[in-house]
Amino acid sequence: MSWFYNKIGTADAARLCRRVADELRTTFASRFTAELSLQEALSLQAILAYSRRATGAKYLITPHTGTA
Repeated sequence: MSWFYNKIGTADAARLCRRVADELRTTFASRFTAELSLQEALSLQAILAYSRRATGAKYLITPHTGTA
């Protein structure tokens, strides 16, 4: 995207970045069925859950959580 920002100029690029920031919790929001640590994501139960094809079911894997 950096080539696009260079093409449209600084003012328009700033406007687009501001729009994303303003709409982060609405237009660009994502809702997850669950957040899983990497260790949890590797369990058989979790693999069976997130490998199902279901509308609206999204799992967020956060590898930095659950580490000692």
